[in-house]
Amino acid sequence: MTKTYHFIGIKGSGMSALALMLHQMGHKVQGSDVDKYYFTQRGLEQAGISILPFDEKNIQPDFEIIAGNAFRPDNNVEIAYADANGISYKRYHEFLGSFMRDFVSLGVAGAHGKTSTTGILSHVLSNITDTSYLIGDGTGRGSANAKYFVFESDEYERHFMPYHPEYSIITNIDFDHPDYFTSLEDVFNAFNDYAKQITKGLFIYGEDEQLRRITSNAPIYYYGFKEEDNDFVAHDLLRSTSGSGFKVSFRGQELGEFQIPSFGRHNIMNATAVIGLLYTAGLDLNLVREHLKTFGGVKRRFTEKIVNETVIIDDFAHHPTEIIATLDASRQKYPSKEIVAIFQPHTFTRTIALLDEFAEALNQADSVYLAQIYGSAREVDNGDVKVEDLAEKIVKRAKVIDVDNVSPLLDHDNAVYVFMGAGDIQTYEYSFERLLSNLTSNVQ
Repeated sequence: MTKTYHFIGIKGSGMSALALMLHQMGHKVQGSDVDKYYFTQRGLEQAGISILPFDEKNIQPDFEIIAGNAFRPDNNVEIAYADANGISYKRYHEFLGSFMRDFVSLGVAGAHGKTSTTGILSHVLSNITDTSYLIGDGTGRGSANAKYFVFESDEYERHFMPYHPEYSIITNIDFDHPDYFTSLEDVFNAFNDYAKQITKGLFIYGEDEQLRRITSNAPIYYYGFKEEDNDFVAHDLLRSTSGSGFKVSFRGQELGEFQIPSFGRHNIMNATAVIGLLYTAGLDLNLVREHLKTFGGVKRRFTEKIVNETVIIDDFAHHPTEIIATLDASRQKYPSKEIVAIFQPHTFTRTIALLDEFAEALNQADSVYLAQIYGSAREVDNGDVKVEDLAEKIVKRAKVIDVDNVSPLLDHDNAVYVFMGAGDIQTYEYSFERLLSNLTSNVQ
């Protein structure tokens, strides 16, 4: 007998992916959310999953209810109704913790790169064998007969603590989410607690000094570029405008050459982690090699389009480490073009905590434009930081632009425009695309 699942906040990236996965496994799925359009809802609509406005009538006692973490009794009528009437519900991470017990589960954690790495792992493994997966870009695939389950393991508010996967990758540890974590040590302690829950194999980026402190009951395998310090080593890199080639060795034994149609040193590391995990788990490396070549990327991670012969890149980068990686990838693919960064800081707390680091990262671009800070629903703008504070710290003296007037972006020739942020930076991108399209029509 199939269950009916109701998702409170179904447009969230993790929630939408989970909804799609359960739908594909044959369950009846519906959900509710705000009316505003989010890129995650297209997949839900294509699958015929109902998206309803928030209403207490959506809550039925015989439904299995999964609630997004942003929703509470004081800000959501459905949560308030469920609490008042004794109707139980689980948060996303609580549901996932029990759900994954039916599979061989493979998690991907890390301050940065977990969505891209989850995407690579799920793409390769699902092309080799029946696999269900959840990716943080809102993509999910479900199969009732799958042996493996690949998922993104999120550290925010220690949401990954209900998870006990057989295998996991940890890409890095960095200070982020300053609205929750108090320090880098607090972040480390969260990841260290998570690491102790892995049962068969933990794959850690060996050139991260914080990750080197991690302990686990499961065997730990280090991956990286340095041969003397790591188990899985990527070497003989060949970075071109069409992708990245590299060799991988395991404790001195050559595993062969690999190619990915992706850019940036960080993506070579992400692929190396996947190679190491799947090799250790007993998968055929020739099949791994074959399917790495066809990985098409994940949503909002170095997504490219061309408008009026102008290259536009859209990326979720919202932390200095991620900005550096995205700009490095842009230079690899477009070495002869000017790199123009358009960045929107995400949350006031993160901007205050990392102001100097943001400036240093954005200095990697040739020109910089800034959008107004996108505040989180969890915080209040006390006026402690403004986007102009960041602009003044950038060597190239970044310009602040308004979403209704992005025409200063036209002051560049032979440029690649890299839009980065986790807020509504895409509204600036769409405004620029309309401007470019209008230029074409006016010429005609």
